[in-house]
Amino acid sequence: IANYRSKSGGKKLKVAINGFGRIGRNFVRCLESRGAACPMELVAVNDSGGVKQAAHLLKYDSILGTFDADINIVSEDTFTLNGRPIKVVSNRNPLDLPWKELGVDIVIESTGVFIDAEGAGKHLTAGAKRVVITAPGKGEIPTYVVGVNADDMTGKEDIVSNASCTTNGMACFVKVLDE
Repeated sequence: IANYRSKSGGKKLKVAINGFGRIGRNFVRCLESRGAACPMELVAVNDSGGVKQAAHLLKYDSILGTFDADINIVSEDTFTLNGRPIKVVSNRNPLDLPWKELGVDIVIESTGVFIDAEGAGKHLTAGAKRVVITAPGKGEIPTYVVGVNADDMTGKEDIVSNASCTTNGMACFVKVLDE
């Protein structure tokens, strides 16, 4: 992110999430926990449940509890998160998503469906500049895990995988044992 942000003139990177399930919502909580210093800002969510469901499930999580954030539905396709508008779209075809119009820099692909270059590449065709897959990628998609090999990223990759939750949970320990 830092490598890519330096090429964007220091502005915050606009992020969209495709698939607002457990991983997508946890990503939002992580972003918000970083406060104003966070180099990214959420601008959109694509999820089949619509704005009411997205806002409700973000606010009230059965595992993590109530999210300490101000979340309000302001229109049929937008909720605010601590005063910032988040557009909610419901489209199963990434080619039809408004990433170009919204100026999306990075899509967090958390549906578990678009995990190869062809599928994740549809986000690029729709106007996103980069895609991070939250599952093991298929084919030649490089995989990076923070604390293990994330420093190997060049910033030129259009599509990357962040591996699986199991890999993220074990990789740092295995790296220490391996070294």
